[in-house]
Amino acid sequence: MRFFPILCLVLFFSHGMASRQRLRFKEKKKAKESTVGAVGTRRGGNFAINLFKYCIFKKYGENIFFSPVSVAMNLGMLSLGARSKTKTQILDTLGVDLQQGQENKLHQSFQQLLQRFSHPSDGLELSLGSAIFKDPAVHIRGDFLNAMKTLYMSDILSTNFGNPESAKKQINDYVTKQTKGKIVDLIKDLDRTHVMVVVNYIFFKGKWQTAFSEKNTRKMDFHVTPKKTIQVPMMNREDEYSYIVDQIIPCTVVGIPYQGSAVALFILPNEGKMKQVEDNLDERILRNWLKMSTKRRLDLYLPKFSIEGTYKLEKILPKLGIQDLFTTHADLSGITNHTNIKLSEMVHKAMVEVDELGTTAAATTGAIFTFRSALPSSQKVEFIRPFLMAIMDGVNLFFLGKVVQP
Repeated sequence: MRFFPILCLVLFFSHGMASRQRLRFKEKKKAKESTVGAVGTRRGGNFAINLFKYCIFKKYGENIFFSPVSVAMNLGMLSLGARSKTKTQILDTLGVDLQQGQENKLHQSFQQLLQRFSHPSDGLELSLGSAIFKDPAVHIRGDFLNAMKTLYMSDILSTNFGNPESAKKQINDYVTKQTKGKIVDLIKDLDRTHVMVVVNYIFFKGKWQTAFSEKNTRKMDFHVTPKKTIQVPMMNREDEYSYIVDQIIPCTVVGIPYQGSAVALFILPNEGKMKQVEDNLDERILRNWLKMSTKRRLDLYLPKFSIEGTYKLEKILPKLGIQDLFTTHADLSGITNHTNIKLSEMVHKAMVEVDELGTTAAATTGAIFTFRSALPSSQKVEFIRPFLMAIMDGVNLFFLGKVVQP
């Protein structure tokens, strides 16, 4: 029997700084935390960490950056149309227990997250969304499409896959528009056997509460390995930061807030201890670092960097327990009654840029200048060797990465 493939794409673009324009400070109430952090409760909330550790294993010595929420959301979407063992494997890998009625909570948590970030705010823009490009000649179940529109706010777009070049252009143009021109020509190849493409995207753009001055950025050594050193542009700012030195997991953690409620955690393992930190990392520890950190005056050196990665999830997810989804054994009967349709691949593409740009609140700036001279000397923290990065908002772990070579 000839199988016709479905292609799933998971996109993420994160821009650490956005505009040079200085805006008037407008204090916001912290947004209500969504329950998306509950994804993975049955396995200790470690779907993101399991995915991260597999990427490390396969790409050791390389930069890694991805969006756990984006990948989990795409799997949540697919679970709506999966049945029997295929559905169980997806939800089990996400840590969702069908026996405990957690499936509805999973979809509702994503729905709340999509609604929460449907409108940009000053200083923080996080837009999430999805689209289904489907061939009108292939019948897709109405209840699946309705659930995608209701729970995941998906765009449903008719696409002529009989003309692969036209279909490719339509999808690539959509992706380019949704990621503000940062991801172009995502799809390289389509053919007449494709009948549906599912796209999930996240676009993040944040401004630091207090910007780094470009005048302080200078070239410094970054030790990629004990034997390899490169020159990178190193930002510097002396200020108060969230700070913790973990004695059990040997690392230093610095938290830098964005305007809004998101925080970037930069995790610097003690020299020679990267593997020990990676082995012990989990989402509970990340949340504890956020809660237990204290304000400390630091003379912080952090490299400007831009990294990206593309991940073939059809090769990764079976290692995490989703074994049938990409095979002819997959039960996708909740999507269509065509038995000769299968999911051929799932691509996750991510990129992040971090630099000095941002907006400083006048009140915060005033406080810094007012009290700087009265405070004791600051502790110097230099991110001059490989480090980890996470972007969190309350219980939500949006992005996770490893910077080996800025």
